[in-house]
Amino acid sequence: MKKISRRSFLAASAALGAAGVLTACGGGSSSSTAASTAASTASGGAASGDAASDPKVTLVYAEVNPLDTIVGQTASYFKQQVEELSGGSILIDLQASGVLGSENDVLDNILAGGDTIDLSRISAFALTSYGCKKSMLLSLPYTFVSREHWWNFANSDLAPEFLNEPQELGLPVRGVFYGEEGFRHFFTVEPVAGIEDLAGMKLRVSNDPVMNGLVEGLGATPTVVSFNELYSALQTGVVDGAEQPIANYASNAFPEVANNLILDGHTLGAVQVVITDNAWNKLTANQQNAIMEAGKAAQEFNAGLSEDEENRVLEELKADGCNVVEVPDKTAWQEACAQVITDNTAGLEDLYQQLVDMA
Repeated sequence: MKKISRRSFLAASAALGAAGVLTACGGGSSSSTAASTAASTASGGAASGDAASDPKVTLVYAEVNPLDTIVGQTASYFKQQVEELSGGSILIDLQASGVLGSENDVLDNILAGGDTIDLSRISAFALTSYGCKKSMLLSLPYTFVSREHWWNFANSDLAPEFLNEPQELGLPVRGVFYGEEGFRHFFTVEPVAGIEDLAGMKLRVSNDPVMNGLVEGLGATPTVVSFNELYSALQTGVVDGAEQPIANYASNAFPEVANNLILDGHTLGAVQVVITDNAWNKLTANQQNAIMEAGKAAQEFNAGLSEDEENRVLEELKADGCNVVEVPDKTAWQEACAQVITDNTAGLEDLYQQLVDMA
């Protein structure tokens, strides 16, 4: 496996503030209104009033993607809800477009006890390499057959068990809420017509054992590249392709250097927002309640946003000339993933079956 040195190519978009994103996306979404109402109702107005008199605190939130992505808009909505429900006693300093580093950089900082980042949106399975085994099940290919399947899990009694796993393992973070950014698909520099065309390609991974196994099952070579370096890696031939949800693929300008998208939908882009113990412990009980109520609202907001946003972006990609390849029969893809599923469910077969049965 080839290891690539870090180099950033994305800069933060100073002109794109959180309020602007919310104005752009909030007015046309009944789900966002419902989420706001749900948060206010759940708190009964008490969280805002009580927390408002608490000491002021600013929490830094790291997001690797731009604010116009699904996860970026969800972050902006969460920020709004936290600040409203805390009566202004909590301010969220939202740092997007990877200015605080890649997802792995952020997690390394947090788990080493750093105090410069308080909240982060991460892939739901990013903590796998830090010992979280349950969350790894969420990344296994073709586990979730639809968005409805994912939300059946995320809104179930089983979801908190997964969110609380880091605390059970003694890691200094805790889960706040779940979300999703659409199914993940491969995209490549050269045109592809089917699974056989990926054989021999160097495909970007983030050093995740499940993705490594999936790429190897396709006959390709997993190549570790930081997300912030992916554009230039595609441009210079360091890698031949990668995979992302549709909205992230478009928003990060990847079609400029890899204009071929094959809709294999191997994994749902499940995400979660985590808060550090350092940050959590400096909040009052009222403020902690405001964070969790805002998380409930943001989870509902994300559920209402993701599919519509993904469909809109896909139509724009097609109109702009992106080579979009449908995959009507995924049997070959599923067969290529069989071994990685077997390898990574050992000892957790019953729990994994519970996930599968939620379809």
